[in-house]
Amino acid sequence: MSGLSVIILTHNEEKHIARCLDSLRSITSQVFIVDSFSTDRTVDIARELGAVVVQNPWSTYAVQFNYGINHTPFRSTWLMRMDADEYILPELAQEINQRLPALDASVTGVYVKRRVMFMDRWIRHGGYYPIWLLRLWRQGQGICEQTWMDEHIKLSGPTDAPPKTIEFANDLVDHNLNNLTWWTQKHNNYATREVIDLLNIRFNFDETVRVTPRLFGTQEERKRYLKEKYASLPLFTRPIIYFLFRYLIQLGFLDGRKGFVWHFLQGLWYRFLVDAKLMEVYNHTGHDKQAIINYFKQEHGRDLTVGVRDETKTTTSQ
Repeated sequence: MSGLSVIILTHNEEKHIARCLDSLRSITSQVFIVDSFSTDRTVDIARELGAVVVQNPWSTYAVQFNYGINHTPFRSTWLMRMDADEYILPELAQEINQRLPALDASVTGVYVKRRVMFMDRWIRHGGYYPIWLLRLWRQGQGICEQTWMDEHIKLSGPTDAPPKTIEFANDLVDHNLNNLTWWTQKHNNYATREVIDLLNIRFNFDETVRVTPRLFGTQEERKRYLKEKYASLPLFTRPIIYFLFRYLIQLGFLDGRKGFVWHFLQGLWYRFLVDAKLMEVYNHTGHDKQAIINYFKQEHGRDLTVGVRDETKTTTSQ
């Protein structure tokens, strides 16, 4: 074992959770699941497979994951972040077992590659592979940044130098087994959160802990930088430009028919929906900051001035 424990957030993940936990079996027996009151067999399956499960009301991903970091019962050297619809390949498991215990004490975090599967096809192009994600970090030296979308782990370290990280060579796999109706409904909800995140870049509704945007920094720093630049482009032109760049320049067309569906939906339709929702906000509020805050309170029940730091009252069930 590698002195490692894993944190997973769940809600109605009975299709995925056994696959995820089985893939982790060779690297750790310490899995902590924070479940937001699933109504299917997620909790039963997880406990049957040896995970420690607590239940906590959902607020946002960042709040829920930081709850997991702060309440994990395991005092392991390393923490790992996994989603329930992900699993690690045997090659990554072997690499974790071999390399993690031997890392120098100066190393704070470890990046791994994620491969995305859509309709059982590996999306290799369009900027979607490799995607480097910080998924392992020393316990006590990382938190989930408090944003509405695209949350990353933010490492702490000396003030005079960035935390030291390394990359592992092998992959984890993101392969959701739900149907396309579920996928589009999920991204419709994502679009509202993305609207808040883009508005927050412009209006700075709340003070939150975020990854520093840097063009030549880590992948999440570069992604944050590009997102801020994207936010400055005109509505409805930016999703078209992004899709064409991704599908033509980044060779997304090589992913075939299923890849076209993926790049069109995720790269154009979803981002066009975000812009449509932004236009809806501006139609109701203009560009007045307080009017936007009031609009989201009335229409969505969300206080943007509190943002993702609004940790709701928690309950646990062992």
